[in-house]
Amino acid sequence: MGKRIIARARGAGGPRYRAPSHRYAGKIGYPREGKADVVDIIHDVGRDAPLAVLKLDNGSKKLVIATEGLKVGDIVEIGKVAPNKGNVLPLGAIPKGAYLFAIENIPSYGPQLCNGAGTHAVMISQEAEKVIIQLPSRAFKTLKPTCLATVGIAAGGGREDKPFIKAGQAFFAHGARNRLWPRSSACKMNPVDHPFGGKTKPGTPKSISRWAPPGAKVGSVASRRTGWRKK
Repeated sequence: MGKRIIARARGAGGPRYRAPSHRYAGKIGYPREGKADVVDIIHDVGRDAPLAVLKLDNGSKKLVIATEGLKVGDIVEIGKVAPNKGNVLPLGAIPKGAYLFAIENIPSYGPQLCNGAGTHAVMISQEAEKVIIQLPSRAFKTLKPTCLATVGIAAGGGREDKPFIKAGQAFFAHGARNRLWPRSSACKMNPVDHPFGGKTKPGTPKSISRWAPPGAKVGSVASRRTGWRKK
């Protein structure tokens, strides 16, 4: 009897593959209007971008993704205000060509798009009932004008430019997010661990049905064609 392959075990979400580091993931959200003071900038080990702690007029605090260049003591304005860097505005109030990040996909749902470090979208066009933005993937997306977004670029850009000098650095970096590393290739495994394991390399056709069970669903899933393409 074969074992559960790694791709299937990860999907089950067991303790070995569950990241323990997302401390602030459920607390990030936008206040709808007003002003807020930046009282601290903190590091969330589950994110690449730093978080800014905003203190509102009523004394409550909110966590938002920090803007590039934001510092403690700055004032962040929320609502239909000037589109300065770091302010939170509805998409309908952001001028064309401006950079924005931490974009709401649905009004009042909190930031869902462009939350990674150093990412940003571009405002393309605005109409009465919709706006069009260009995502970092160059894809265009249509949203409602009442969705909020932060003007500027998300902080933490260039984090991946520094390479891993030693294997130990990569080991601890993956361990912080509870990722299994290093990974063995499928052909190097035993037949009990993976369908491609054993000496036959892989020994069976790589094309597999879309309706195959999870333990066998590896290789070319639901491929339209196989083999070398003829010139």
